[in-house]
Amino acid sequence: MTEQASVSTQQIVEKVWLSIAERRLRPGVQLKEGQLAEIFDVSRARIRQALTALEREGLVTIIPNRGAFVCQPSVDEAREVFFVRRSVERCVIERICTSRSKADVLRLRSHVARERVANANDATTDIIKLSGGFHLLLAELSGSDFLFGMMRDLISRTSLITAVYRNTARFNCGPDEHDEIVEAIAAGDVEKASRLMQHHLDHVESELDLREVRDMSHDLKAALA
Repeated sequence: MTEQASVSTQQIVEKVWLSIAERRLRPGVQLKEGQLAEIFDVSRARIRQALTALEREGLVTIIPNRGAFVCQPSVDEAREVFFVRRSVERCVIERICTSRSKADVLRLRSHVARERVANANDATTDIIKLSGGFHLLLAELSGSDFLFGMMRDLISRTSLITAVYRNTARFNCGPDEHDEIVEAIAAGDVEKASRLMQHHLDHVESELDLREVRDMSHDLKAALA
C-alpha cells in the first residue's frame, strides 16, 4: 500500500480524538485496524502507532488478542478526574501567579482571543481544541514538567468524560471564564485566580449528566468522516 503523504500518525490521533470529543464515536466501540487503515488509506503499522498514542492519552484500551477499544469511563472515574483536576490546577495557578511574565500573560490573552473567534464562528473542532489547550497552556507556563504531564493526561480524560456525559450540545469550557482567570493571574491574585478556576471546573462538571452513557455511533466510517 502507498500511504497518503498527507495523513500522519498525529493526524489520525487527532481525528479519532475529535470524533470522541464531538460525541460521534461511542465509548466501547472497537477500533479495528483493517477498517481504520482503509478509512485513512494508510498501513496497519501506521494505525498501530496511532492506537498506541491514543492509549497513552487514556482514550483507548488495547486488549491483547482482542484489539483496541474506545475507553468507557465510569461515573466514579469521571468524578475522580474532576477531583484531581481541582488540586492539580490549583497548583498550576499558584506557580503561575508567582512566576508569570508579561510574555506569559500575552500568550494567555492571545489564546483566549482565538477561543472567542472560534466561538463566534461556531467552529466546534477549534472550540474543543482551544478549550483544552487553554488549560494545557497554563500547565506549560507553570514551568513544571510534572504538572504539564499530569494536565495533558487529565485533559484527554476530561474530553472523553465530557463526550460521554455532557448534558448539552456545546462545550462550556469557554473564553469568558478563561478570560477572568487570565486577568486574575495578570494581577498576581492567587486566591482570586484559584477561586475562579474552582468555579470554572464546577461549572463544567455541573453540566455533566453522571447517570448513564450517551448513545453514540458504532460506525467507524461515519464517525470519522
